[in-house]
Amino acid sequence: MPVMHFRVRWPDDSETNCYSPSLIIKDYFEEGKLYPLADFLQRSRAALDIASERVKAKYGYFCSSAMDQLGQIESIAQRFDNQPDAAVEVVEFTD
Repeated sequence: MPVMHFRVRWPDDSETNCYSPSLIIKDYFEEGKLYPLADFLQRSRAALDIASERVKAKYGYFCSSAMDQLGQIESIAQRFDNQPDAAVEVVEFTD
């Protein structure tokens, strides 16, 4: 399966390199686009869940790395829960 990495910039200008076991992430995000925090989280959950399901369909087990990545994204996002205008930028995709 082709993997995809994507870099995001958080509201405090810190960046995180993220992992997806599938190119599905490109169906949910665009490079250079800002997403309100709640929307970013919803899209991340949907994309990484689908990616994990694709791994299961191919190999017979869910992708723990995708779920770990989602956990990291959710953990970082909690830092910005009290910022009503918080937005996350998808900086770039890399193969």
